[in-house]
Amino acid sequence: MPPPPAPSPAPEPAASAVPTVTVRYWAAARAAAGLGSEQVPGDTVAAVLAECIARHPGLAQVVTVATFLLDGHAVPRATALVDGAVVEVLPPFAGG
Repeated sequence: MPPPPAPSPAPEPAASAVPTVTVRYWAAARAAAGLGSEQVPGDTVAAVLAECIARHPGLAQVVTVATFLLDGHAVPRATALVDGAVVEVLPPFAGG
C-alpha cells in the first residue's frame, strides 16, 4: 500500500504593503522641505518622518519641535498609519 500523500504546506501570509500617506508641511516645515505636501511610504509616523528627513535633510531640526496631526488629531510618533492617511507637520508658531 502506498504511503499517504504529504500534507500541503501552509499558505504563506500575504505580504502587507507599506501604507502611503500624504504629508502636509506648514510654516517652517514647508520652508525646510521646499514644498507643501508629498506622498510618503511608512507604517508609523516615525517611519514617515525618517523618510521625509532623508528626502529633505533641512527638516531634521524642524521635526524635533513639531507637532504631528494624523487626519486632524495630534498623535505621537509611534502611531501606526493606514494607506491614504494625512500626516501634518506643524512647527511651533510665533506671533499673535
